[in-house]
Amino acid sequence: MAHRPFVMWPDKRLRTPAEPVEAITDEIRAIWAEMIEAMEAMPGVGLAAVQLGIPLRLAVVDASTSRGKVVRMANPEVLHASVEPRIHEEASPNLPGVSAKISRPRAVTVRFLNENNEIEDRDFVSLWATSVQHQIDHLNGRMYFDNLSKVKRDMLVKKARKFS
Repeated sequence: MAHRPFVMWPDKRLRTPAEPVEAITDEIRAIWAEMIEAMEAMPGVGLAAVQLGIPLRLAVVDASTSRGKVVRMANPEVLHASVEPRIHEEASPNLPGVSAKISRPRAVTVRFLNENNEIEDRDFVSLWATSVQHQIDHLNGRMYFDNLSKVKRDMLVKKARKFS
């Protein structure tokens, strides 16, 4: 199964907050499957539905080294974030060819609706935490580079235009 194309920056859908998911249905499970396929094809460690033009609060994350440990999330929200930061080089298939070092909390506790239609609270650390926060940003209409200063952000977007 081929996945939908990635929505390319500066498409306004990437700036529009996604709609909440009411319940996990077969349609939602099919969207998650498509998202996992797209994430693996990049390859990446996470993906938000809005990146494929699907305006729902859905995300998948797999920061395992072995792969196949995907966490499927609907309506994820950070309940608690550590004070200790973690800096990681982040990028997005929606703005190819560029990346930036972003500082985020090293650990987060996230509440989400899981694949069994249950509310789950889960702790994520290190790359898992970075990826979950990156996906939640997408679901809120934000890109990773919104965490940069205006000067650095403008330089990154200008550089990205050379790749498009």
